[in-house]
Amino acid sequence: MNPGDAAAAADPAAASDRPAAALLFSRFGWVALLVALDLWSKAAVFAWLRPLESAGELPRHACALMGHQRYPVLGDWFGFMLSTNPGAAFGKLGDMPYLLVGGRILAALFLGWLILRASPKKPWVAAAFVLILGGALGNLYDNLLLDLPHDGHPFGPVRDFIDVYFGFADWHFPTFNVADSCISVGATILVVSGLFGQPKKPAPAPAGG
Repeated sequence: MNPGDAAAAADPAAASDRPAAALLFSRFGWVALLVALDLWSKAAVFAWLRPLESAGELPRHACALMGHQRYPVLGDWFGFMLSTNPGAAFGKLGDMPYLLVGGRILAALFLGWLILRASPKKPWVAAAFVLILGGALGNLYDNLLLDLPHDGHPFGPVRDFIDVYFGFADWHFPTFNVADSCISVGATILVVSGLFGQPKKPAPAPAGG
């Protein structure tokens, strides 16, 4: 018997908190599926819209401040446009590429470890880690493996294409992709589960007569 089995035999409750191999396979399978969805969507939209953009056949966005060529999907508020982002969310850290990409790599490794350790009793927390890791790997692919013009940066930019504009407030949300959506949803789940998912304390046992 190895030390891990001995510890599990001594503490059955701790053993029940360990995800089984099948559950881990499912979790990382979802990570792979999210990465594939992100990469497919970016490749498909860029291949579709790039010839139209080059030919000037895409309508201009209604927001005068932006003026990008944009394919409307749902009215004026939701559309697709081609954008490459050398930074993080909202274009931050674009001037510190090694910090940005190095941080993404470390975060991906840490998230993988968290997925390995996440208890089956907290499925929403595990799902959040899966979403965030899938998003991080999707963007890392663009940084490390995609051959796009770097414009002086040592890493490739991230492809974005989902464009949202709130006309009633004259507010243009920064263009994003499926990976960014996964990261945002996963982070929201973590916050909500932290605020409302605390276990209830057991009621005190009645005093003996």
